[in-house]
Amino acid sequence: MDGIMGAVDTAVTSPWFYLVLFAVAAIDGFFPVVPSESMVITAGVYAASGTPELVPVVVLAALGAFTGDHVSYLVGRRAGGRLVRGLRPGTRRHAAFGWARRTMAERGGLILVVARYVPGGRTAVTVTMGAVGHRLRSFSLFAALAAVSWGLYGALLGYVGGVAFEDDPLKGVAVGLGLALSVTAAVEGVRFARRRRAPAGAGAVLEREPVGRVGPLSGG
Repeated sequence: MDGIMGAVDTAVTSPWFYLVLFAVAAIDGFFPVVPSESMVITAGVYAASGTPELVPVVVLAALGAFTGDHVSYLVGRRAGGRLVRGLRPGTRRHAAFGWARRTMAERGGLILVVARYVPGGRTAVTVTMGAVGHRLRSFSLFAALAAVSWGLYGALLGYVGGVAFEDDPLKGVAVGLGLALSVTAAVEGVRFARRRRAPAGAGAVLEREPVGRVGPLSGG
């Protein structure tokens, strides 16, 4: 355990850590198996001791997330044309795609911000927004809001754990991750409750069809 913590200490306090944090947050935007949230929380824990600094952690995590979301959006944008051409009028997928286009136009920004806190869900939403042709200006605005709020959220969760357990960073990381899991569980609980209340139809089809069919990067 001491060896693991020593390796983490060395990695997090390295001047290269900021670049790695940005890269991991960006990759997680379109390849959601990279633990960017855990890295941001860990950085927040160590920021309580002064290294790395909290503000650069928030900024670089947000910039990375913003960049990754746009890569995912562009993947959906490029795949969207092929998806639309393959849809036959009158089919369930055609109806679902039309529903998705209307929903994203009405509530796309809010969906994007909420999805940022759902592991894997953010990639599905950003790909779908690209596929349905959601306006780039609107997407970028809400992607920026989602990225900044996410960067603050992760770093501050870690910072709280770091302050509480200044002499034991491992416990600080555990507290930060525990809080993050609690938030994720709450978001998933709300989504589950809303799905149960929603009538069967195109909305249900969307979760099974367009998002999952856009491309291999949309899962998670």
